[in-house]
Parts: sequence; structure tokens; C-alpha cells
Amino acid sequence: MPLTNTVDRFGSVTKTFHWLTALLILTLMPLGIVANRMAYELRSATGPSDELLAQTAWLFSLHKTLGVAVFFVALARIAWALSQPKPGLLHPDRKMESLAAETVHWLLYGSLVLVPLSGWIHHAAASGFAPIWWPFGQNLPLVPKSEAVATTFGGAHWVLTKVLAVSLLLHIAGALKHHVVDKDATLRRMWFGHTSVPQTSGSHKHALPIVAALAFWALALSGGAAIGVYAPHGEHRDAEELAEVQSDWQVQEGTLEITVTQLGSEVTGSFADWTAAISFDETVDNGVAGTVDVTIAIGSLTLGSVTDQAMGPDYFNVTDFPTAQFVAEIIPVVDGYEAQGTLTIKGQSMPATLPFGLSVNDDTAEMRGSLTLDRLDYGVGTNMADEASLKFAVGVDVALTATRDTE
Repeated sequence: MPLTNTVDRFGSVTKTFHWLTALLILTLMPLGIVANRMAYELRSATGPSDELLAQTAWLFSLHKTLGVAVFFVALARIAWALSQPKPGLLHPDRKMESLAAETVHWLLYGSLVLVPLSGWIHHAAASGFAPIWWPFGQNLPLVPKSEAVATTFGGAHWVLTKVLAVSLLLHIAGALKHHVVDKDATLRRMWFGHTSVPQTSGSHKHALPIVAALAFWALALSGGAAIGVYAPHGEHRDAEELAEVQSDWQVQEGTLEITVTQLGSEVTGSFADWTAAISFDETVDNGVAGTVDVTIAIGSLTLGSVTDQAMGPDYFNVTDFPTAQFVAEIIPVVDGYEAQGTLTIKGQSMPATLPFGLSVNDDTAEMRGSLTLDRLDYGVGTNMADEASLKFAVGVDVALTATRDTE
């Protein structure tokens, strides 16, 4: 069997690419369906087990890893196809049928690149708990860690998988029609071994099928926008809206982030809504430089692919405990300052100390600090008692710029 194509038949390399791609896609599709169903069970379950979490993460990692494999196999397949002659049409007189078949082929080729690429970008932009198993690929050049980017490409991935599924069904239906109804060599000449095929004629039309495929993708993606598949995760949550506070120092900008470690992967998220009432005097000489009172809207947290899980009753329980609070005194220490006080989460109050560095320039102050909490102290994720699934330690990082109220 020749390795390369001829004007009448496909070579063994083309056939290998074809059936390898088919095997990967027919594995990935049910795998993705099962993984998403398990993720739904994980979000809706009361007290999900470590085993369910581990199984869900494993399935998603397998799905993503095979998806990256499809991406590179598809690129190699397209590069090979461009270097080879394409066997002629068996029925060049059937103009509309040939046009439809060419359009479906372009949809398949494009989808085999676009579907895994959109999923890969979604993975790289999100903070997730199911890593790709290739020794690369957790991040991509020019793709920032961004909830907006992640949700947009996650929605595009969902839409494009539907285009791929439709294209695949049409492709299979066409092959079966040729084999069962027409009884021609269309399917046989894509199988291995020596097959008798007739001489073919008729060239493949390129421009119109490509335009038709592009129009189909555009229509599908526009339909996705119409039904809201690109909307950010968590928009359904009712986050406590915090009122502005007035204090001696007014926060102008800042970030409040937490980092958890789930199944060995760090997931970093941030709270979009929080307030801080700060009084501070850098010339203090009585051991207390000021006070700080921070209120955090728990529902404003974005924590990558586990945001909804984090809001549930076993974790932050945002419905019953919409806010957290940190009240502390600011104490000068040898290498900076410490905010020493009490942190209340889910109604549980525990002593907490936040070391931080501070730079004051006239009426502008910049601070940056971090501390580590034990989630079990606050009743967060008590159903996850195994640190292999979810570590007890949670990192907290704070950075802000505040200006002195001189009025």
C-alpha cells in the first residue's frame, strides 16, 4: 500500500490520520458529556465526596489532554493533506452533492482545530483544578488569566462542539449513503488494504464550500451569543452589595485574592467587592498605629472553574453568610506592620494576623500583605477532610492604594 495519495486513491498516511482522528473524537465526545454531568453532580451535591471530586477532575484532565492531542493531530493532518493530491470525485456530475460534501469536509477540518483550540484557551485563561497531562499547555502565550476570556472561549467551545457533532453526523451519513445506497468505493478507498477503485475525474471546488463553512460557523457563534453562552460564570448569584465607607484613609484601588490547592493544582480567585475603613497615623508612639475594619462580599468571589462549588453550603455558604469581616489594630513591628485582630467567616471568628509592608508618600499609602488561613477553622469544606483533595491551607493576598482624607 503506498504511503502517499494518488489521483484515484488515498495513501496509508492519509488513512491513518483519518481513523486516528475518528477514534480520538469518538472518545472525546462521550468523555466530555460524562465529565460535565459529573461536574453538575459535584456542584449540586450536598457534601460531595473526595472520590467524586477526584473522579471528575481525572475525567476533565483526560478530556483536555486528548483534546490537545486532537489539535496537533489535526494540524499534522491538514499539513499532510495540503502536500498531497486529492483523489478525484466519484460522481462529478452530482454538483449539489459534491458541494455539500466539500462543505462538510471543510467544517470538519476547521472544527478539528477550532474546538480543541477554544477549549485550550479556556483552560489557559481559567484557574481550574483539572490540569492537562502534557508537559506543557497549562498556559498559552498572549492568553491572560481572565474570567471574561475564559467564559467567552468556554462558550465558543460549547458552540463549536455542536458544529463538530453536526458535521460528523453528516459525514457519517454521507459515507453510509455511498456505501449502502450507491454501493460505490467512497468508503472502501479510505480503508486499509488493497481495494479496487475506479478511475476518477472532476476537480474539487474550493471557494464556495469554504465560504459556506465560514458562514455556518459565523451563524453558530452568533446563535451562541443570542442564547447567552458567553455570559460570565456566577452571574446568577445575588452578591451582597456593600455600601461605601468613609474613613481617614480612602481606598482608591486594590485587590483581595485567595489561593486554594485542589488535587495538587493551585486555584487563585479574587473578591470584586470589599470595603475597608482605615485610620492610621505613621507617627504613632504608643504601640498602636491605627485600626482597620474590612467587610467582604462573599458572593463577589470569582474562583475559576470552582466558583459555584465555593459558594455552596459546604464551603462559604453565601446564602446564609453573605459577608466576612476582619477587624484589627495596626501594630508597628520591626520589618513593617501587622494587622492583629479577628477574622469572621461563616459566623466563625478566629484570631488572625496580617503582616504587611507599607509605603507612605505624602497623602498616599501603598500596602501589600499576605497570610495563610486554615479553612477548617471557619467550617469551610469540612466534608473534604483529605488534603490530597483540598489542602487545609488557604493563602490570602492583599494589596491596596489609599489616600488620606484631608477634609
